[in-house]
Amino acid sequence: MSRGAKILLLTLLVALLFAGSLMCGKAWVPLSAWGSDDPRWWIVLELRLPRAVLGAALGASLGLSGAVLQGYLRNPLADPGVVGVSSAAALGAVAAIIAGSASGGAVFAAAILGAAAAMALLAALTWRSDSTVTFVLAGTVLASLGGALTAFLISIAPNPYAVAEVMDWLMGALTDRSWPDVARALPAMAAGGLLLALTAPALDALALGEPAARSLGIRPGRVRLLVVAGTGLAVGAGVAATGVIGFVGLVVPHLLRPVFGHRPAALLLPSALGGGALLLAADSLVRLAPGAGEVRLGVAMAMIGAPFFLMLLLGSRRTGWR
Repeated sequence: MSRGAKILLLTLLVALLFAGSLMCGKAWVPLSAWGSDDPRWWIVLELRLPRAVLGAALGASLGLSGAVLQGYLRNPLADPGVVGVSSAAALGAVAAIIAGSASGGAVFAAAILGAAAAMALLAALTWRSDSTVTFVLAGTVLASLGGALTAFLISIAPNPYAVAEVMDWLMGALTDRSWPDVARALPAMAAGGLLLALTAPALDALALGEPAARSLGIRPGRVRLLVVAGTGLAVGAGVAATGVIGFVGLVVPHLLRPVFGHRPAALLLPSALGGGALLLAADSLVRLAPGAGEVRLGVAMAMIGAPFFLMLLLGSRRTGWR
């Protein structure tokens, strides 16, 4: 089967899962109720459609970010969380919630500022180094610092209701997301995705090694800036809108690599589509869980991703990944 046919099938899968996301839930809305006078149609328009759009965009952002980072770092265990953007965005949102902000826009703005600060620090720490090891170490430091500061803010929060809201937000979910959330997050995700897509030629060259890439005219500093800015915008906006949802960027490229090949640039578009499909499927499943409430999407993805990461880690010992 040609690459174009595979892309088309993956696109159709995303479309089917998108339609399924609009139908399924505690109250099913069949196709016969769409676009009619059936009151359930308003459930689709006002609740499920923005949720599905945001879920597909977030999944695409995370899948694309994961594919770019794995290609850039030449490490199949790399994930968007490795650069510290998710932790910094979470820190900004938690600070806004604990400070007493009840506005979704204020929380979103604080999370974006946290992600932007992480991007600036990461660029400053790695500006004079062409080594990907330095990039990983700087990202790990930022992720650890963001997690520690978030835990500190939670521990000193005077309001137990704010703490409960923070813990709920940190688990990540698409529940009750609306069109204003989509309008805030989508432009930043699109801009980040465009910057990440621009790295495609450089990723193929870097697969040959940094000396070979330089001989082909690739500038590592420019590539790093594209990776940092693109990941910061795409992932930071997603975290700001939905809370922390992990492992998508780790899982999706590995699932699609046997189908689309190991060339980094060839994996970018499939990973974006696959990330959207995975998050739409997971969000539909959490709504079908028994009980009055929903399983948090971030919790569900961790339950999927953690065993997957363990299998990859065990596999790396057998195959000799470095």
